[in-house]
Amino acid sequence: MGKTKYDIFNPPGGLLIWIVIVLELLTFGIALLVMQNFELAEPKIFAESRQHLSSRLGTLNTVILLTSGLFVVLSLNNYKILKHSPARIQLNFSVILGLVFLIVKFTEYQLKLSSGITLSTNTFFTFYFLITGFHAVHVALGILIFVIFIQKIKSQKLKPEDFEAGAAFWHMCDLIWLIIFPIIYLK
Repeated sequence: MGKTKYDIFNPPGGLLIWIVIVLELLTFGIALLVMQNFELAEPKIFAESRQHLSSRLGTLNTVILLTSGLFVVLSLNNYKILKHSPARIQLNFSVILGLVFLIVKFTEYQLKLSSGITLSTNTFFTFYFLITGFHAVHVALGILIFVIFIQKIKSQKLKPEDFEAGAAFWHMCDLIWLIIFPIIYLK
């Protein structure tokens, strides 16, 4: 049976990437639910700890990550219509913005560490560092994937379904950040 537009067993990027995405969403979801459970037991510590976070840096990183996602969409669309040069340029913008996201995140970590706030400061900061750090690892992996894709676009060896899988992974990083940001920074 051929691939149809709405075939759930052959989604864009392939079934495997969607299994990975669901598992990652479950992993982050469970971590955030456990964090919220701890917050019920320690509301004062969580509220006071949030005061040490910069919602401005968190908001900046949200804008950076979503803008990089826009460039991924534009790049994939251009690649599909065989406009490889614009696709490569737009994917480069996504990589640059991903790196800027990581720089902002690590700057935020450095500010915490220099003021004596660590993973073991309290329960809130344990979750903060673990959840945002695990997300940063995903962003770094997405950047690596896109650097490989940029080289494959140059040599015209990138399969559209691989690009779709990489784009889906990147958008998963966007989605996870959109869940993390309000729970950790804005509550």
